[in-house]
Amino acid sequence: MHYRELGDSGVEVSEVGFGAWVVGTDWWGDRSEEDALEMIDHALERGITYFDTGDVYGYGRSEELIGTAVADRRDEVTIATKVGYDFYNNPQAGHGELPKEMDVTYLRDAVESSLERLGVDRIDVLQLHNADVAEIDADVLGLLDDLEDEGLIRARGLALGPSIGWLAEGDFAIESEFDSLQLVWNVLEQDVGSHFLETIERTGSQTSLVPRVPHSSGILNEQVTPETELEAGDHRGFRPDAWYETGWEKLETLRFLERDGERTMGQAAIAWLLSHDPVASVTPTFRTAADIDEWAGASEVPPLDESERERVAELYATDFGIDRDDGMDSLRSSVDGTDLEAAGLAHLC
Repeated sequence: MHYRELGDSGVEVSEVGFGAWVVGTDWWGDRSEEDALEMIDHALERGITYFDTGDVYGYGRSEELIGTAVADRRDEVTIATKVGYDFYNNPQAGHGELPKEMDVTYLRDAVESSLERLGVDRIDVLQLHNADVAEIDADVLGLLDDLEDEGLIRARGLALGPSIGWLAEGDFAIESEFDSLQLVWNVLEQDVGSHFLETIERTGSQTSLVPRVPHSSGILNEQVTPETELEAGDHRGFRPDAWYETGWEKLETLRFLERDGERTMGQAAIAWLLSHDPVASVTPTFRTAADIDEWAGASEVPPLDESERERVAELYATDFGIDRDDGMDSLRSSVDGTDLEAAGLAHLC
C-alpha cells in the first residue's frame, strides 16, 4: 500500500480507503458486528489506514464500530466522518434522504457526539455532508476554524451527494482550500471529476479529491452482471436497468485495461483514478475479505501508462456517446433545482 497527503493538511491517507457506510447499515447486505469488525481488521492488515464514515450511517453505528475496531491502533489510522444530517430528530424511511441541518450549534453538538461514538479526542477529517453552497456560510467556516484551533479536527472536507448539484459546491470547497472533496467518480462517470480537475488546475488549489463508487455500482468490478439479481434493499438496485445495460456494453471496450496476472478490471478502475495527481485516496465499497484483498492491491499494480489513459479519454468522448456539455448542465447547482435522478447520480450518498 502507498500513501498520500490530504491537501496540504499533513494528514496521511492510504491510496485505497475503507468506505465504512458498508458497516453499521444494511444497504449492502446484513452483516453481524463480528463480521464488520473482522472486515475492518482485515483492511488494516492489508495496509488500509484511511477509514471514511458518517454519523448518519446506521444512526451512529458505523462510527461506533470503527471506534471499537481501531481503538488499539488509533495513531496508525486516519478517521474521516461526516456531519450535517439530523438523524437525531428525524426517523429514516428506507434509503430516503433525511433533513439536513447546518446550524453551527447543531454541527458542534454533532461533532462532539461523533467524537464520543468513535472514542477519540480528535477527528482527522471532518466533512460537511452534502452541504449546499448557501449552507456553507461564514458561521460554518468560522466553526471549522474553531474546531481546528481547538484540536478537535485536523482537516476539513466536503462530501458531495444526492441532494445537491455538485459543481458549485465542489468549486466552492476547492476555492476555499478545503483539504478534501469527496465525489462519485469512475471511468464510466467522468464529467464531475474532470470538472474539478480543471478547477484545481485553474485555481492552484491544494484540495485533494477522494472518489467513491470507483466501480460504478458493480459494473467495473463485474459484481453486477446481466445474470445478477440484487437483493431487496441493496443500494445498487436504485440504478435504472437501462443504465446497467449500457454500462455492460461500455465495459467490454475497456478490457484493454486488464493485464493477466498483473491487474484486474476492478484494480484498473481504481488505478485509473489514482493516476490523477489530485486524488489522495479511493474508497470502494468492500463487501468481503476477497474484495479487500483485490482492491487494496490496486495501490501496487502497474500504473496506467499514457497510452492507456489517452485511450480511456478517447472512448469516453466518442464510443461512450457522451455529450459533456449537456451532461454538465444537469449538474450545475442545487440552487437551479438539479434533477440528479435524471442524471443517474441520485442515491449515491
